[in-house]
Amino acid sequence: MSAKKKVPETMPSVEQVETELKNIKYRKRFRSTLVSTVSILIVVAAVAVLVSTLFFPVVQVAGSSMEPTLKEGDILLLVKSDKVDYGEMCCVSWQNKSLLKRVIGLSGDVIDIDGDGNVFVNGEFLDEPYVGDKELGRCEIDFPYQVPEDKIFILGDQRSSSVDSRSAAIGCVGKDQIVGKVLFRVWSKK
Repeated sequence: MSAKKKVPETMPSVEQVETELKNIKYRKRFRSTLVSTVSILIVVAAVAVLVSTLFFPVVQVAGSSMEPTLKEGDILLLVKSDKVDYGEMCCVSWQNKSLLKRVIGLSGDVIDIDGDGNVFVNGEFLDEPYVGDKELGRCEIDFPYQVPEDKIFILGDQRSSSVDSRSAAIGCVGKDQIVGKVLFRVWSKK
């Protein structure tokens, strides 16, 4: 048997030990900072999703029923509330779809729309500067029309193409269908 030669082991120098200790401390600090940063980002994302879902939903406009006020692709921030007022834009849930429309009448109001598209609420002419071309549009209800209890009457700003409370399919919507009212436009596709 041949004997292996023993190589004398040398002890690392103090500088080498200190350098290695610094590297070990740096790696520990880096891992700790990375884990902390990732944890904070996850918590912030979870809180943002929770707040968005519970209080401030975000929706993207699809379709042209609210033109010229809203364009397809606009992103809107809503505030969750079933308390809406005349002229406010709101998002309502209808058959698993979200519809963006404008509140025209509340419970008990009498709505009338003449052949030229002029809207009257409780006999008062409704000034609608946000409507481009006034017209009656597709209408399946008889006017004057009284808004039922706990319902709202909604119309799109683009009266010729909007499917809204004038349609028998949608009709007046209940307050339980209101997703929220438009707070502001986050991003506009121009």
